[in-house]
Amino acid sequence: MASVHCAAATENFLALENHSLDVPWWQDFVEGVEKPIINKGYITVPDKSGLGATLNEDVMRRHLKPGTGYFEPTTEWDNERSWDRLWS
Repeated sequence: MASVHCAAATENFLALENHSLDVPWWQDFVEGVEKPIINKGYITVPDKSGLGATLNEDVMRRHLKPGTGYFEPTTEWDNERSWDRLWS
């Protein structure tokens, strides 16, 4: 939805690349927007606050890669791993 808003705000915008349309449950990831999200090549830009869509957390959890968690701690970033001293 962030890309949709960006495209709508860009003068003479031509095309927005999308890679998930062949995933049957892709549209179920969000609620509060017109479905189908992409209709005849067009997306209606939501006018609600924020991005205009609500994440469907139940659907997200059902489609997690096995063995992964949902918003689990990311302790792999606690160690010094790069020259970026703000984040390492």
